[in-house]
Amino acid sequence: MASTYTSNVGIEKPGSGEQAGTWGTTTNTNFDIIDQALHGQAQITISGSQDLTTNDGSTSDGANTVLILTGTPGSTFELRVTPTDQEKFYTIRNDTNAACRVIYKGVTYSTSNGVEIASGASAAVTGDGGGGSGVFKSLTPTTDLVNDTSPELGGNLDVVTHSIVTTASNRDIAITPHGTGSVILDGLSYPQADGTAGQLLKTDGSGQLAFVSAGSSFGSTLSLTGGSGWTISVDGSNNLVFLTVVLR
Repeated sequence: MASTYTSNVGIEKPGSGEQAGTWGTTTNTNFDIIDQALHGQAQITISGSQDLTTNDGSTSDGANTVLILTGTPGSTFELRVTPTDQEKFYTIRNDTNAACRVIYKGVTYSTSNGVEIASGASAAVTGDGGGGSGVFKSLTPTTDLVNDTSPELGGNLDVVTHSIVTTASNRDIAITPHGTGSVILDGLSYPQADGTAGQLLKTDGSGQLAFVSAGSSFGSTLSLTGGSGWTISVDGSNNLVFLTVVLR
């Protein structure tokens, strides 16, 4: 009876009465495959989409449990796992300059059947061995901020000696509270909406800022003492009127 192979990493199972005198070679190869499957690490240079294959009866990149991807593909690439009927578990570090999509070979990638790993990120992924409809899912905890598209903090964010910056060219940093919430910076609560043209920010002395017109901010008249006695007032059109009092 001919040899058969295990379902997921291709360990050879010689048939009854087969391989007389050569069992040592087969057994040693099987141990190497087991060693890969338990603790093996492969570094794979990526130039574009490529297959990740697990061979029957011999060691192969696809039998490793840890994959380090390097290279400069320049655009999103696929890591296509084959055979597609094998259940898989990989920890993948993407050290390339592009995003990696892990799928079964022959499957068209979508977020429901594959896992995308950003450049510079790591992910633990598992495949169900479902053949042409096989699915890879991420087991990566949401603490990975690169892969988590909606991260949430469980406590205060302490930047210690660092800053909050953006490295994208000329990008703004947006701070948007929910609903009627306000932006509070160093104890000062900012208005929830923009004022009208020409208005100023005024504090109530208790940390609340508000937009006000110049007239309501300074009163209708501002007098300057000393010198020639200037008086500055605001007319009905919010224009400043400068008057001087001539002392005799």
